[in-house]
Amino acid sequence: EEEEEEEDGSSSAASGEGECLDSTEEDEAALEEETSEEERNVNLDESDTDEETLRATNYSSDAVKEKFEFSSKMREACLILKNHLNDDIKTLKSKEVLSSTHTVQLEWFRVSSGKMAQPSRVSDYLMAFSEVSSVLLEHVVNMTDGNGNTALHYSVSHSNFGVVKLLLETGVCSVDKQNKAGYTAIMLAALSTVKEEEDMAVVKTLFGQGNVNAKASQAGQTALMLAVSHGRQEMVQALLECGADVNVQDDEGSTALMCASEHGRAEIVKLLLEQPGCDISIVDNDGSNALSIALEAAHNDTAVLLYAHMNYAKTQTALGSPKTQPRSPTSPHKSWPAD
Repeated sequence: EEEEEEEDGSSSAASGEGECLDSTEEDEAALEEETSEEERNVNLDESDTDEETLRATNYSSDAVKEKFEFSSKMREACLILKNHLNDDIKTLKSKEVLSSTHTVQLEWFRVSSGKMAQPSRVSDYLMAFSEVSSVLLEHVVNMTDGNGNTALHYSVSHSNFGVVKLLLETGVCSVDKQNKAGYTAIMLAALSTVKEEEDMAVVKTLFGQGNVNAKASQAGQTALMLAVSHGRQEMVQALLECGADVNVQDDEGSTALMCASEHGRAEIVKLLLEQPGCDISIVDNDGSNALSIALEAAHNDTAVLLYAHMNYAKTQTALGSPKTQPRSPTSPHKSWPAD
């Protein structure tokens, strides 16, 4: 069941879907209409990439790798694109430039954005682009498809963190770019389940390079809210370490704490309550706070945590906040009866 949830959560680059969103299906339908058949299929045809992968793995270990070079068609397209990147819009829409852009775009997404994308192959392409021009490299790395997704969106959604690392290391990746559904790569990463330490290190690098408190354009949710709603506790922890604000409210006035309370995620509620400045008294557009939301959803264990924290905060205020304070009742270091 966890694997299915992971796949659902991490493969949503084109739609950016999340549990707390109600308009996802309508948004996807609208995006489908705006996207041509060819653009939709840029990342669906894995056959070429798979064949390249098989060929790559068949090389003998002592074989000397030849320097990668673009095909003549690809190199010509790159040079044309490079020479016209600073031109006016009219020139950029000329037949020659559009054709070159299309050639580069198809090749780049095929190599970088499929589920089986190979970091070594992506590295070759990044190096080749940079050799043509640093400006071209930045342009290609941040290219979008018909749904507004970049290679970073796709590699994150496929949990291909080897490719994510390479893209971030270029230093020109627009980490905060939103796709047409309004989601950044950071928001998509918040839905991932990371099992390897080196992958989590890449995720934290991603969080550190962008705005972890950015809001999705459609519902105003943050990466922290998405991680909470999908039960990604390790992502919640990583986001908090990278400066995620627990008190940010979405378009409905909800906070990450309210979302955790609604879903009955007691461990995540504890984690959020431990953050300095976590405001349990915030109310949403309906006038509900985290405690009332937990009670309405019949998550009594979560409600007990919130109630205890609320009373603890009141007690400390009444005592005048002494210098040496006992631990909060939600602290993991203090023993409490099991639920």
